[in-house]
Amino acid sequence: MIISDTHTHLYTEQFKDDRDEMIQRALKAGVSRFFVPAIDSTYINEMLDLENSFPNNTFLMMGLHPTHVKENVEEELAFVKKWLDKRAFYAVGEIGIDLYWDKTFLKSQQIAFKTQIQWAKEKNLPIVIHCRDSFDEIFEILNEVKDEKLFGIFHCFTGTLEQAHKAISYNMKLGIGGVVTFKNGKIDQFLNKIPLKILSWKSMRPTWLQLLFQFDQNLII
Repeated sequence: MIISDTHTHLYTEQFKDDRDEMIQRALKAGVSRFFVPAIDSTYINEMLDLENSFPNNTFLMMGLHPTHVKENVEEELAFVKKWLDKRAFYAVGEIGIDLYWDKTFLKSQQIAFKTQIQWAKEKNLPIVIHCRDSFDEIFEILNEVKDEKLFGIFHCFTGTLEQAHKAISYNMKLGIGGVVTFKNGKIDQFLNKIPLKILSWKSMRPTWLQLLFQFDQNLII
């Protein structure tokens, strides 16, 4: 059986002190594949370094994270397109809309999301969706672009049963993370109504863990 970490930003600063040790520990435990989403152009060297260090285990994605959509969005999108045309990636992500922190760049986020979906279709790649306080906005765009080439996954899904069914109707799988353990998360109340083949289980990311415990990072195993 192949065990994969379907969404991990192992190249970021918080893992710098023991990154290799953590990966080796995961490999020893049977986790053999790490799917690595992009954030923005500033991380490309770290992503490539990770791939060079673990070429048989690292599967890179390319995309512009919605919380990193700022005034320079056109420059960042050009960077994404350049790399998608330059080499192979395993998905376009993570992309989407995030209205939790700031709504200033909503229009730019919508344009970036739709643009990157089109690029994913051109490359026959899945999309990895970041959706926070933005299901209506996400679904509006998915409805516009829906066709046989659209497929992917909602990373760290936090919606309702109705929203889950709607996501599935757009040929999306659901990434289920640590929120399922929260009393007010409510996801646990309807997961038994979703086919297992639609679900992708993931460990709790650091930001969720830190709500419960004073941990510095999220251990892969």
